[in-house]
Amino acid sequence: MTQPTARPTVLAVIPARGGSKGVPAKNLAQVGGVPLVVRAVRACLASAEVTDVVVTTDAPAVAEAARAAAGALGETARLHCVQRPEAIAGDTATSEAAVLHAMDSYETAHDRSVDVVLLVQCTSPFVAREDIDGVAAAVAREGADSAVTVAPFHGFLWRDGSAVEDHNYGVNHDKSVRPRRQDRPEDLLETGAAYAMDAAGFRTHRHRFFGHTALVRTDPARVLEIDDPHDLARARALAPLLDPAPLPTREDIDAVVLDFDGTQTDDRVLIDADGRETVAVHRGDGLGIAALRKAGLPLLILSTEQNPVVAARAHKLRVPVLHGIDRKDLALKQWCDEQSIAPERVLYVGNDVNDLPCFALAGWPVAVASAHDSVRAAARAVTTTPGGSGAIREIAAWLLGPTLTTPTLTTNTPLPK
Repeated sequence: MTQPTARPTVLAVIPARGGSKGVPAKNLAQVGGVPLVVRAVRACLASAEVTDVVVTTDAPAVAEAARAAAGALGETARLHCVQRPEAIAGDTATSEAAVLHAMDSYETAHDRSVDVVLLVQCTSPFVAREDIDGVAAAVAREGADSAVTVAPFHGFLWRDGSAVEDHNYGVNHDKSVRPRRQDRPEDLLETGAAYAMDAAGFRTHRHRFFGHTALVRTDPARVLEIDDPHDLARARALAPLLDPAPLPTREDIDAVVLDFDGTQTDDRVLIDADGRETVAVHRGDGLGIAALRKAGLPLLILSTEQNPVVAARAHKLRVPVLHGIDRKDLALKQWCDEQSIAPERVLYVGNDVNDLPCFALAGWPVAVASAHDSVRAAARAVTTTPGGSGAIREIAAWLLGPTLTTPTLTTNTPLPK
């Protein structure tokens, strides 16, 4: 009988010194509200290929942050912190030296040989689980000796060679020829984010590249290395665009409160030839609200609009309503008190500036895709669907699962006279 092959030990090593000339305490600097070392730890622990993670550092604060991150994920058993010796903790120390020391420390402590070792850099704030999976799998399962993350690069490189008469010359092109981008061979830029090496080969060569090196492609939008304060500022500006926004689950929410105009409608009023006004609502939103109600979640429609159409729609949906409200935040707080619901457990859905006070009160402020820019910026999550086009149905799927189905239809609800 054939015995199953043992899973290789894949060790991800994160070098994270306490000091840095370019950015003081760089590895504890926050991007998207999360320290760089924690971002690297989370990505490594999320990898299906990685068996254990070692943070090698000379700074107790870095080790503490790494352990706290693993604890929050329930992964304390897979996270190990190694005190880096002073001899390899200075500015001139190589990453290879830190990785070799981390491997030795791990194998001694666990009496277990490492098969594949990864080098994952904190200075690449947007390293993703997929990057780590890719380099690890290339070595552990696909036969490569080493692997590196790369991204397509289409720039023309120049070098200043002052030792020759015509000292400015092209590195990856002939300066006398200017081919179109699509006519040039594709160059690949080493991202600096993640590397993987066969452990035995790495011990022999003592360098991250040897043998057959696999190139693992990644998204060029995420390529950024933090070496100075300007890089850190760029990373912080990009984080809202590149970091995956967390979405709430049923476990996070005790109640859902919905604005009406622009959230359950597309914010337009339609007027027919006889002067009658209607608003467009989405059948999928009705299905989503019904599913939330069936799941036992307290619901409320809260609107400044005085027109009876709001109450008419709420009555049809069988949802309590407060409309014609000037101070929506005060009304929301009072409703929470009456229902014995903590505001931080409320998901509030809005689209315009009059929703911002409620955003400040609710634990899960959510903006629809068509919301005002200031509302989207203040939201904890944003739908991919505009108001009046199924945004509430989308939120219901966040909370209850993606199995809800609905046709893409709208209905026109007449405004009561």
